[in-house]
Amino acid sequence: MALSLRSRLLLLVLSVLLPALAGALWVIVTTYRAESDALDQTVHDNASALAMVVDRELTQRVAIARALASSPIFDTSARPEPAQLAALERQARHVMEGLAGWVELRSGDEVLLSTRPATVPAAAPAGSGPALAGSSRLQPMARAADTPWHATVVEPVHHDGQVVLNLAVTILPEELQRILDQHRLPADWVATVMDQSGTVVARQPDGPRFVGRPGSASLREQMQGRTEGRFEGMSLDGRAVRGHFAKASQGWTFLVAAPRDRFAASGRDAVAGLLVGGHVLLGLAVGGALWLSRRIARPAAALQSMAARMQRHEPVKALPTGIAEFDQVAQALAEASRTLGASHDELERQVARAVARTKDTEQRASQGQRVEALGRLTGGVAHDVNNLLGVISNSAYLIERRAGTAEEVQSPLGAIRRAVESGRRLTQHLLRFAGRHATRPERVDVVSTAPEWQELLAIVLGKRVQVQVHVAPGTPAVVVDPGELELALINLALNARDALQHAPAGRGHVVLDVRRADPADLGDLPPGDYVQITLTDDGSGLDDDVARRAFEPFFTTKPMGSGSGLGLAQVHGFCAEAGGQARIAGAPGLGTAVTLLLPAAPPAREEAAPAAAQRTPGAADLAGLRVLLVDDNASLGEVTGAVLGAHGAAVTPALSAEQALSLMDGDGSSRFDAVLSDIVMPGGMDGVALARTLRERYPRLPVVLITGYSHIRLPSGEFPVLHKPCSPGELVQALQQAARG
Repeated sequence: MALSLRSRLLLLVLSVLLPALAGALWVIVTTYRAESDALDQTVHDNASALAMVVDRELTQRVAIARALASSPIFDTSARPEPAQLAALERQARHVMEGLAGWVELRSGDEVLLSTRPATVPAAAPAGSGPALAGSSRLQPMARAADTPWHATVVEPVHHDGQVVLNLAVTILPEELQRILDQHRLPADWVATVMDQSGTVVARQPDGPRFVGRPGSASLREQMQGRTEGRFEGMSLDGRAVRGHFAKASQGWTFLVAAPRDRFAASGRDAVAGLLVGGHVLLGLAVGGALWLSRRIARPAAALQSMAARMQRHEPVKALPTGIAEFDQVAQALAEASRTLGASHDELERQVARAVARTKDTEQRASQGQRVEALGRLTGGVAHDVNNLLGVISNSAYLIERRAGTAEEVQSPLGAIRRAVESGRRLTQHLLRFAGRHATRPERVDVVSTAPEWQELLAIVLGKRVQVQVHVAPGTPAVVVDPGELELALINLALNARDALQHAPAGRGHVVLDVRRADPADLGDLPPGDYVQITLTDDGSGLDDDVARRAFEPFFTTKPMGSGSGLGLAQVHGFCAEAGGQARIAGAPGLGTAVTLLLPAAPPAREEAAPAAAQRTPGAADLAGLRVLLVDDNASLGEVTGAVLGAHGAAVTPALSAEQALSLMDGDGSSRFDAVLSDIVMPGGMDGVALARTLRERYPRLPVVLITGYSHIRLPSGEFPVLHKPCSPGELVQALQQAARG
């Protein structure tokens, strides 16, 4: 059938425009849904972000309450002294600096400590009595008398396993209101923070007007039994809204909602535009239809390209298309792309930080295991070397005793004594690294001792190096061996001096910084109060490989003969013995920092007057003393027996604890007057177990122990303990005193 041109054009227009209109309608419907879903997702993301931010604030208050409630002052007394309360108050004001609210320590209705501002009336809020729960409790919003609305984190304070006090940290609504105001939501959106009882804590907009009001019953019903989800209803100011809520771990709820009509507005505009455009296009000629088809096809292709780029996680930029609806869709896609990109980047950063923390933890654990293994090895080596030194020392004593003052033997004997002393110092270094060196800890006030350290460092480093010592006021004392601490500082200063030998002009500075350690600096140390001593130089620095091995004994980067490799090993052993930790950090060309973390001493108490020094006995005489000598090292036992025999003792040797007990069968106390036993011996019973068995069977039989290395720690005064290599005079004197009782 023949058709007119107009009909053909009409068919052409229809054939071109109708599919285009159908496609446009599909795009509009899809876009409408996408926009509604995007807006819904944006509301959900804002609710989740708000929950994370506010929950972090609440968690910070819980952490503050927990840290203050675990203060060491509660370990010694259920009711701290005024000075301790004053120190706790200073700590509380410090940790609450920059935060709204206050800290209170309560005993029933009595307030022992409070940082409440003077402008806030004092009124006991609900729940001020001792908490019975074993963990922190976040109480709902409350107010009493003229006090403002506030929530309270209550942490029970324990003493001897009992709850004796409550420590409360308040949270003011304006603190959370400030967070909401900084969130910058659209003007017609609503954001609300509600406590576990459904009371409004903060709100945007008009937060102060709604604080303390309960949420609507419909909203509470929709949130019942759910931790997050979507809700619809009427806001407190009477607007129909739709939004999302999320509950935090502390039981508080965070809501973000947008006006309900906003979800449908953009879709209605798109449909209206389609109808208008359809009527216009239907009246145009074929040329107009083609032009419009191209005009629509390009933006559609651009949207498709943007969607494809979003799928590939590539950035999307909204370019003007000339069609308002498509521009809105493009803008929405661009915003969604930026949101997804930011989320993706943040996720990558979080994963990277988590991986870095995991690697750092693994490296620290590996290094700690390696150093611990080396400590056990060096301790065993020290034991064997001390046995050899004991053989040499005792043999030299016997030779000297028999040779008298003959000049031809005095020179080699002097060389032997000097070699034994050098070996003894070497084994002491090894034992310090192994954590088994006998120390004499005492209370050291770092504030008053700092000037002496500055003089000591100046002497070690020389005039070319500038020394500065900074001690933070209020730094607590430590309980360590003062000599070991000074030796550690000397070893650090010697390393710094070597690192500064080739420093360029203008450099040559060493800074000793002493302060109370921050909890974040403790790493894997047990919680508690620590003193941080850091010696920093601006010398040549060190790389990561050297830093990882720096505390190993005998490891050194110095030329042959210039260093023993035991300086930093002594530092490590000293810190481990004191219950702390040594760390080293640096970079090539940027200097080195070595940090000692030492446990802080408890508050000073009045010390009992020291006992009078024991009188040093004169020349020892063991004539007629019957001694059972127990030592698995036959050579050392032989020369030790000869030394005791030279002083008149009758010595019976035993190579093990079991053999010693067999010699004691029957009335062993009548056969021997004293027992001298090594501590470390093979078999199922060591020297300490033997001594305790003999004390149980023969209470009046004195036992003296001797060791070159032992991991066993004896209670003070349980048995006399000598350390190898032991001089014959010390050995004879110990047996003489033990025999006298």
